[in-house]
Amino acid sequence: MKRGSLVTLAVVAVLLVGVGGCLVGNYNRLVTTKESVDQRWAQVDNQLKRRNDLIGSLVETVKGTAIQEQEVFGAIANARSRMAGARTPAEGIQAGQAMDSALGRLLVVIENYPQLKSNEAFLQLMDEIAGTENRLATERMRYNLEVQGYNVLVKRFPSNLYATAFSFGPAIYYPTPEREKVAPKVDFGSLRSTR
Repeated sequence: MKRGSLVTLAVVAVLLVGVGGCLVGNYNRLVTTKESVDQRWAQVDNQLKRRNDLIGSLVETVKGTAIQEQEVFGAIANARSRMAGARTPAEGIQAGQAMDSALGRLLVVIENYPQLKSNEAFLQLMDEIAGTENRLATERMRYNLEVQGYNVLVKRFPSNLYATAFSFGPAIYYPTPEREKVAPKVDFGSLRSTR
């Protein structure tokens, strides 16, 4: 073979190895990042399921006292059913938002029944739910950070070319529930009256 043909063949081989390495590297990075998003979602889902179970116990505790609040109990049962049937992060997020709404309504019911606040089982459940809500907020934040990194990778050049070629679409964020965006009202008047 001629020396020029060997040089051309060597250049083509180096280019093919370089392009192949770039393709494999970008694909593997997309897969790894997508798996991280899925793992973070699994942690969110775990906390959503824990909250779902705790709220079921809370509803049973409250039902005996607040019999006339059937609409709220129905909304919670519906939200729990949606949570149990969620198969994707999008379905889980929608079910979680329905549960957030129903939980907010349940908390209003609880405020109307002060005798519940002296029930030991109720107090223990409320403590567990508060802890679960904190863990859920932490996992939601971690999930959203992972989604952000993944979405940047999927949208940034040149990895967006590989993402499109291999059907890696953007992941969805888990938004903060509306009830958490509103600052709680604090009444210091009741504290002054006890002095």
